[in-house]
Amino acid sequence: MDIGLDQPEKNPPAPRKSPDVRKIVLNCIIAAAAVAAVYLGYGYITRGPGAARNQDPVATQTPHVIQLDVLNGCGARGIAARFTRFLRTAGFDVVEMKNYKVATMQKTLVVDRVGDLAPARRVAAALGVSEKNIVQQINPDYFVEVSVIIGADYTSLEPQRH
Repeated sequence: MDIGLDQPEKNPPAPRKSPDVRKIVLNCIIAAAAVAAVYLGYGYITRGPGAARNQDPVATQTPHVIQLDVLNGCGARGIAARFTRFLRTAGFDVVEMKNYKVATMQKTLVVDRVGDLAPARRVAAALGVSEKNIVQQINPDYFVEVSVIIGADYTSLEPQRH
């Protein structure tokens, strides 16, 4: 009796198929593209098509910091330091503090050094200086936009009230 050990089986089991690596990679790429499309589509829908163009350019810019110097023109001790502290607290960049060439100024002056009165007006408004005390002395060699020359009227100005 022959048990058939030498003969091959008539129906061998089918070999297991391993997943095709290319199909797996392709499916992963498709899934990643779908996630990216959903993410970008959500951003487009929630902000709208013109959101980036409609932003206010002034609101996105950093504010212009006015650079100035403070000059003691009245001779009162420590007054330039007081004005400097006040102006820095108000957001101005005081780059120099010193005595003016004379110590007998009666009125405080705000001097525009660059030909743009807007910064001088902002400084004058912060100090409580009248617009009639804003003058222009344009000097391209000067490194500040505005100079403040403190006069004997300093007691009536904002730095003295704080």
